[in-house]
Amino acid sequence: MTKKLYYENPYIQTFSAQVIKQDHDYVVLSETAFYPTGGGQPHDTGTLSGIDVINVETIDGEVRHFLAKPLPENTEVVEGTIDWDRRFDHMQQHAGQHILSAAFESLFGFQTVSFHLGKVSATIDLDTTVVTAEQLKDAEKLANQIILENRPIDTKWVTLEELAQYKLRKATTLTEDIRLVLIPDFDYNACGGTHPKETGQVGLIKILQTEKQKRHIRVEFVCGERVLTHLHRKQQVLLNLISTLNAPEEKLVEAAKSSLDNGKASEKQIADLKDTLIHYEARELLSRAETSIVTDTFQNRSIQELQKLAKTVVADALDTICILVSENEHKLQIVAAKGDMVEKSMKELITNVLPSINGKGGGNEKMAQGGGENTLSSEQLIEKAIFYIQ
Repeated sequence: MTKKLYYENPYIQTFSAQVIKQDHDYVVLSETAFYPTGGGQPHDTGTLSGIDVINVETIDGEVRHFLAKPLPENTEVVEGTIDWDRRFDHMQQHAGQHILSAAFESLFGFQTVSFHLGKVSATIDLDTTVVTAEQLKDAEKLANQIILENRPIDTKWVTLEELAQYKLRKATTLTEDIRLVLIPDFDYNACGGTHPKETGQVGLIKILQTEKQKRHIRVEFVCGERVLTHLHRKQQVLLNLISTLNAPEEKLVEAAKSSLDNGKASEKQIADLKDTLIHYEARELLSRAETSIVTDTFQNRSIQELQKLAKTVVADALDTICILVSENEHKLQIVAAKGDMVEKSMKELITNVLPSINGKGGGNEKMAQGGGENTLSSEQLIEKAIFYIQ
């Protein structure tokens, strides 16, 4: 059984240990300061005799250290070094979770049903379907008050019989090797994670946002150094917005709304102008047509624009067929539309010409479209369509 130094002292950063088992990709040690993944807390990283520890898991009762490469053969003793920044960050987030969960339960009776510690933020899922902005504010305020008071965070191993003496925030299913994490007069919880000695070392708790998860509310938050990292990132975004929108901080929302409104107005104006141009273009095509079949070729026109132009052409010219082809990025797109007096099916027309360009498409009797390879020129594709019609 590996001696778990992270339980004796979570502040241990270096240690020596004997290798008691070595597989091709992991080792088991006589003792370790590396915390394995568990209880919502990720594993520690660091090195063993200079080799990177990339994962730590408890499997079949063994604390297995997975290495970037095997230890040299016949290695009997290793020197371990913990990535302290990562470890202390996890200690801050995990203790912060205990404090925040206890605040929600103490104030509103909301129990925490799950906890996840991510690389950027942490989350808890509360056993409720609604949390108000005021409740979030009150829970955050109480949590930070507990941090400011710098209460001790104690750990204690108890038996099942001794467990009855403590009013746990959340019941445990463990019957032996029960480890309690205690914040006097505030939170009592069974937990196997690592935590600082005092609440003050959590630094600060900031709730970021919430989202609904089925029958629960997920609360995203950060603690300690992550609060500063988050604040710095938000500040950079804020400064960029101030510069981009040319407005002071207190008027950013107003400036953003104004910019969006202007953008929407401009988009509508552009759309209206495009419609006007389409009508002029349709009239031009009709004036040039020598027969009741109107055709033209284009470069880089979208299928939507071709459809709108073809539809406009045949809207008033009821005995007309309009066939338009555009070459876009070495591909051909074709649209065929007919006026109400034309009996020919545009879907059949497109179905018959698309095989010549290895294309696919669809549509209906009045308008159909498709696209394929540029195995033919635009003019040749139109010729095939006209040949089918005639």
